[in-house]
Amino acid sequence: MPVPYFYEPNLISGNTSFTLSETSSKHCIQVLRMQENARIDLTNGKGFLFEASIQVPHKKNTIVTLLSEKQMPAPTQSLTLGIALLKNATRLEWLIEKATEMGVTSIIPMLCERTLFEKFKLDRMQNIVQSAMIQSQQTWLPNITAPIKFKEVIAQQKNAQKLIAHCEAGDKIDIKKIKADQDCLLLIGPEGDFSPSEIELALQKGYQAIHLGPTRLRTETAGLFALSVLKNF
Repeated sequence: MPVPYFYEPNLISGNTSFTLSETSSKHCIQVLRMQENARIDLTNGKGFLFEASIQVPHKKNTIVTLLSEKQMPAPTQSLTLGIALLKNATRLEWLIEKATEMGVTSIIPMLCERTLFEKFKLDRMQNIVQSAMIQSQQTWLPNITAPIKFKEVIAQQKNAQKLIAHCEAGDKIDIKKIKADQDCLLLIGPEGDFSPSEIELALQKGYQAIHLGPTRLRTETAGLFALSVLKNF
């Protein structure tokens, strides 16, 4: 049976014992029914991997003994996904989950001219990112922001390589011919695509226009496909 893996953001290097959060404690004791001396792994999302043993089982505040710790190297590639909000929150949640599993560094939800959305719950999205990090056994937690207007994203981001995928006519490079830099930002638009004015603004700011193939993809499909091409594994 694989060793259970948990996210504890307050865990720091040098600790010899630690009290798990109520969420982790409940999962350990009530769901997995773990007992004293059972082994678990922990991460604080900042690159540390801790091996631990349950010392005092409790459904709300389990105490563990930390047996060892290891600082894992930071990702060699900083890959940021700027993704337009979707009206269907379930599809956006799916994309955020899968992007995290693939090792994206940052996620920027965007408000574009053609964005159609209902609500964005940052706490829920952060929980999805945390769960996906645990599921994929990673130690670095991706950052996800509150929604930002497209023009602000264009103005604020200083990434070395900036890409925008769109469906309008014009000079575009096939994404499969792109060699992703170590610091890369990819923008994916809403269901109705970026507006011509948004595309023009991005080009003026040094973004490279790209296309993702001969078929028109849903936003979440486009995001996942593009990440799979650009991610340096």
